[in-house]
Amino acid sequence: MRSILMLENGTVWEGQSLGVPGEVHGEVVYNTSMTGYENILIDPTCYGDILTLTYPLIGNYGINAATLDNRPFPRGLVVSEVSFTPSHWQSKAMLTEFLQRHGLVGISGIDTRALTRMLRDEGTMKGAIATGDVDPDELLKRIIAAPDKSQQDLVSAVTTSQPFVEAGGNGKRIIVIDLGDKRHLLNHLKAQGFRITVVPASTSAEVVLALHPDAIMLTSGPGNPKVYRYVIETVARLIGSVPIFGIGLGHQVLALALGADTYRLKHGHRGSNHPVMDLERRRVLITTQNHGFVVDARSLPGELVVTHISLHDQSIEGLRHKYLNVSSVQYDPLTSPDSQPEFCLIDRFLSELQKSA
Repeated sequence: MRSILMLENGTVWEGQSLGVPGEVHGEVVYNTSMTGYENILIDPTCYGDILTLTYPLIGNYGINAATLDNRPFPRGLVVSEVSFTPSHWQSKAMLTEFLQRHGLVGISGIDTRALTRMLRDEGTMKGAIATGDVDPDELLKRIIAAPDKSQQDLVSAVTTSQPFVEAGGNGKRIIVIDLGDKRHLLNHLKAQGFRITVVPASTSAEVVLALHPDAIMLTSGPGNPKVYRYVIETVARLIGSVPIFGIGLGHQVLALALGADTYRLKHGHRGSNHPVMDLERRRVLITTQNHGFVVDARSLPGELVVTHISLHDQSIEGLRHKYLNVSSVQYDPLTSPDSQPEFCLIDRFLSELQKSA
């Protein structure tokens, strides 16, 4: 079935329908990862996006059993070519079957290199995927009228609805404020024997402290951090009471709570090949990233120290407080290629927590 991708600048690409037919609107972004499309699709940070995968062939190893029933979070998917003959011993379904199973609209046959260059040069923009006979002029009007993702509270759609306890060990108690966790953080904490309680993003500081945490984790998630005033105010009240570590959106929220500012990147950092400099150890890390906003270095209060920077654009990738046990990273410290414990900030934070009285 014929399908089109249209951007808010009026550019149109024609392709073939992928997944289910329909019309979806979102922010058109690109991810440069060469592998890992399963994990990218089920990452809540992608909520609200029309996701372009730049690698030319997607779906060649199918979908495994562990992913098959998981909810995909992008609004739509854009690929150059999709494989209908996946080959992997764990594969249980084709990518197309996964998209149909979860009602995701996609498009294939797109020149993703040209699309990526346009987004790189002109910046991230709104767009839509539509199948069938569509009036381009009317579609463009709907795209322009669609809400701006950066003004929406997306976390409320991906955070847990109720607090829950993860079966762990008898170690220190960590409260995880869920802004859109991918589960791998919880699995990592469980493997190290911590007692874990996950709470919704809207949980107040008083409720969090009543759980007697030894530390607090702020997870990654989607959207513009400035939208989440309710989370920022909660974190501001928690600072100084307990050790805090932030990841992704959690890193940005923590910085805002400490008095810094954030801004929107022209085209975001999305991929598994982003070089980051650890300024304190003078080592380059290859990291996995998925974000469209960063902390503004010019706005940092004096008590915050930059620990990591992007080697693409020198934007902030890590922070720590001079006097408090508070630190954060912009990239994903657990799925990055260079995630060895000795270089992983989250593991250093957890190691110090375990040693504390």
